[in-house]
This record gives sequence, C-alpha cells and structure tokens, in this order.
Amino acid sequence: MCGITGWLSYSRNMQTQRDTLRRMTETMSKRGPDAGGTWIEGPVGFGHRRLSIIDLEGGRQPMLARRDDGLEAAAITYSGEVYNFRELRAELKVRGHRFESRSDTEVVLRAYLEWGDAFVERLNGMYAFALWDLRSQQLLLVRDRMGVKPLYYFETDDGLIFGSEPKALLANPLVPRRVGVDGLREILEMVKTPGHAIFDGMREVLPGELVRVDRQGLTRRRYWQLEAREHEHSLEQTIGHTRDLLEDIVQRQIVSDVPLCSLLSGGLDSSIITALASKKLLAAGKDNIRSFSIDFLDHGSGFAGDAVRGTPDAPFVRDLVERIHSSHHEIILDSRELADPSLRSLVIEALDLPPAYWGDMWPSLYRLFQEVRSHSTVALSGESADEVFGGYRWFHDPVAIEAHTFPWLTSVTGKYFDGKTLFDPALLRQLDMPGFLQDSYSQAISDAPVLPSEGQTERRMRQMSYVNLTRFVQTLLDRKDRMSMAVGLEVRVPFCDHRLVDYAFNIPWEMKAFDGREKSILRAATRDLLPESISDRVKSPYPSTQDPAYEQALRTSLAQIMADKHAPVRALLDASKVKHTLAKPVGDSSPMYDRMGMELAVGLNTWLSEQGVSLDL
Repeated sequence: MCGITGWLSYSRNMQTQRDTLRRMTETMSKRGPDAGGTWIEGPVGFGHRRLSIIDLEGGRQPMLARRDDGLEAAAITYSGEVYNFRELRAELKVRGHRFESRSDTEVVLRAYLEWGDAFVERLNGMYAFALWDLRSQQLLLVRDRMGVKPLYYFETDDGLIFGSEPKALLANPLVPRRVGVDGLREILEMVKTPGHAIFDGMREVLPGELVRVDRQGLTRRRYWQLEAREHEHSLEQTIGHTRDLLEDIVQRQIVSDVPLCSLLSGGLDSSIITALASKKLLAAGKDNIRSFSIDFLDHGSGFAGDAVRGTPDAPFVRDLVERIHSSHHEIILDSRELADPSLRSLVIEALDLPPAYWGDMWPSLYRLFQEVRSHSTVALSGESADEVFGGYRWFHDPVAIEAHTFPWLTSVTGKYFDGKTLFDPALLRQLDMPGFLQDSYSQAISDAPVLPSEGQTERRMRQMSYVNLTRFVQTLLDRKDRMSMAVGLEVRVPFCDHRLVDYAFNIPWEMKAFDGREKSILRAATRDLLPESISDRVKSPYPSTQDPAYEQALRTSLAQIMADKHAPVRALLDASKVKHTLAKPVGDSSPMYDRMGMELAVGLNTWLSEQGVSLDL
C-alpha cells in the first residue's frame, strides 16, 4: 500500500517542476513511510511513497518496463494490492515476459504491455495507479472496482494533476484550496456523489473506471459496474458458492511479506474473516492470526443499549477468541482523549475534510490503527458485508424501504447522521439542502440496474442494495483508508472482492433474507466457523463512546469557538441554537443527536482555520 501523485503538462518540461513534484510526493509520506521516489520524462512526472508489503527489496517505484530491445515502454506509480498477481505473472511468463522482481506492481505493468487497456479487466484487488505509455505519450489513471483505494485528479489547460489524496493535488499551486456550494452541501449531508470531490475543480476516478489523458484531452471508461442478472442457483447452491468465494478471497488476501492481523469486533462479519484467516494460516503451518479489538475506559461495565447499538462487543470477541485461539489484543481508549484538539487536527490532516458524522469514530479509528500498526503492517477487516448482504437495519425497516430518500437518513438512524442541527437556517435555505438531497437520490436510483421481470418488492430491494454499494459504502471505505494510511497501516477488505459483490447483488432478496433475518445467506454459509452467540448476533455498528467526558470536551471546544470572533465557522452557525445546546446538561435529551451538530461545527472550524480553505458561497 502506498501513496501516489503526479503531474502531466504537455506544454512543460517537467524537469523544471521537480521541486513542486517533490512537495506533492512528500504529502504522501504517511501513506508510504518506507521509501519514496520521483520519475520524470518529458511532460510527465510521477511521485511515489511506499509502504512495503510484498517483495520488500524489489518493488521500488515509480517502476519502468522495457521492451525486448531495451527501450523504455511504460512507467507506473502504483498503490494497492492485486491479489491474483501470481496467476497473472505465470501467464505472462508463458507469453515471454521476464520479471526482475516478485512484486505485483511489475505484474500490472507487464499486463498492460501484453493486453493494453483490457488488462484492467484481469485484475482482482484494491488498487489505484497511474501508467504512462512512453510510446503513445498518454496517461492512464485506474481505480479498483469498488473504490477501496482513492484516486483524485484535477484537469488543467494542458494536462492533469493527480494523487491518492486531495493534499497531494493541493500542494500544486495550480489547484485552489477553495470549496463552493456543491462541496459544502456534501460536507453538511451524509451523501457522497460518485466522482465528485469537495474542492472546486477536483474529481475522483470512479470505482471501476479508467481515465485516459492524451494531447486531444481526457476520456473516461467504466470497465466494471454493477449489473442486474438472473440468479440461477438454488438456495443450497447459493450458500455453498458464497462459502467457496469467501474461502478463495481470504486465501488470496492473507498473502503478505510483513506481519498480518485482523480487526475483530465480535460481530458476524469481522468474526468470519478472522476465523477463515486463522483456518488458512494454521493449515499452511503458520502462526495463528493476531486479532485486535477496541473498547473504552469505563465503557464496558456501563454500556447502555440504544436504537442503533444493542449490545457491547467484548463478550462476543471473547467467544471467538476462545473458539479459534487467536493471539488477541484488546486496545482500550480513553474517551476524553478522543476530543483532544490536537488529535482532531491529525484526523482532519489525514482526511483533508471535516469528519461529517459520528465524529468520535474517526479519532478512535486513528488511535486503534496506530496501536495495531505497532504490531502489524497489514490488517483484515469485515467492512462492507452489510452493504453486500443487506445487514443494516434500514434494509428491514418498512419506513426506510418506502422512503424516497437514502435509507440511512430515515427512521431511527436518520437523526444520527444529521450534522446540520446548529447551522444557520438561512444558510441551509441558500444551499437548498432538500433539493440537493432529492437530486442526489434521484440520480442514484436512476443509475440502479434492474431486471424487466422483477416484481415491485424485488426491484425496490435491488435499488436499496445499489445505493448502499455505490454511495454509503464509499463513506466507510474513505474513513477506513484515511485513518489507516495516516499511520502506515494497510487494511484489506475481503467483502469488497468484486466477484462476491457481483454475485450477492444478484441474489434475490427473498433468498438473501430467507430466514427472516439480516445477512441470512452469509450466516448460513459460515455457521460452522463461529460460536452460536456470534452467528445469531444482531448487527451492532462500530462502537461509539458513551462516556459523558467526551461530550463535555466537545462542548468546551464549541464554546471556545463561539467566544472567538475570528473563528471561521461562526458565521455559518445559528448562535441561539448553539447557546441552547450548550445550556443543556451533559447527556440530556438526545446526546447523540446533539453531538452530531457539535462534531461538524467543531470539525469544520478546525478544517477551515488549519487547512487554509476558503468558502466560495
């Protein structure tokens, strides 16, 4: 896993821009703490920061490939992992390619030389990379099918600037630190529009997209997206095929030349991945999997269930550890530290944006990953299973199913994702937040593929799956990527393997929930791996602290902002609403609801003041 960046300018000799390229590259140093390098050829310059995972010595980048006559043919700056690189390498060897390393990077580069643009359809993994063809003088940007790894770009008059994170682009003087109306709308609402970045003029490469830039301009091609197809398997076959896919996926994703572990919450998804990884490692004669869980000081004994989270994680974590005998570590976080302004600054520096919802999860993930990184370099995560198999409560809530908006903004969950509560109503009217939300939802639904033969219920549930897989999951993958890579930890997401996603998307909803529960197929496919307590556990999200000390620290930060006449967010807030919220006793009324507004106000102020961002409203 790495950080990549680069600049293509057909009117410049990039040698004259070496200092700018170096600054862009160094912004990615936390993503790639092990090594760095730049490469320049005519109008293009690549930067790379490396986190060494496979072939620690031979995988240095940017990397060049030469033709048989010794002439340079193509160069790449690459981030991610291609899990089927061994099979591709063997096939390319048969076709006459010679390799100088054991890295998947060289396999991707050689695959392009062999198959041209069609090479992307052969890749299985999480990746984002740029490839420069020296023969045709064209640049390719490629992102994995589910968008696990990020890739941003900014078009210029004569080319393009790109990078793994916005900060790499913002280090170039051509890219403004400016956010307009559309960007602020997406900050204030938990809606992520595919391809849109918050900063003016900046875009993301879409999941499953190939962007080509040459002297004629920029073109885009989707090489993969969700498609609706008839499901031909019986229930028994579906359960069996799901298990076969999971076995193969985990087998591929435990390959690493550095220490590997799993993130274990005690929920169904992370427990499945941890149990399968344990099984595979032990069968190969290797040490058992290391597992890590999280809890909070004074949290476990005082846990109180709510509408979102019904049970604490710790007892279920213990059940799985006792079952598989993993080498387990419980990481205990101090809730008061999570609201520390210096930690918030680190989170925002990593994210390039203010955290928009459940703000304590960002710093807690940062600290969790920081601790995990002191033991391991690669971690397996159970993330995305809820989107793939229909695990969230809104998949089973009639109010959410029937609503004409994103399901996570409805019913009991909706208020927990609303960070707009303290903002000036006049500003919200100016931004037309209801219109923005409706337009975004209408676009998402119109993009959803359907089958002519589907009934109304099946079509609606397919649409629900689609918006979760293309909108909601991206917010979680972004959070996971930024917080983990900020401490140099690679987190792999087995449930995002495109074969599994594609297969599950086309399982009829009646079959997907055949026993009346969430994730029925997944439970049935893995029941033999898990303790009964976990197989039957109801979905419980990533833990959020319930310690009043966290809310109090948040209130203190907000009060300091309101006392500072130079605080940039003050002009966006409704002072009376802020005063009313701060006057409440800590924990009074709906603390999570109140916290969301405070989280966004404080985070937005930190972002505007520390990142030098200007709002153009």
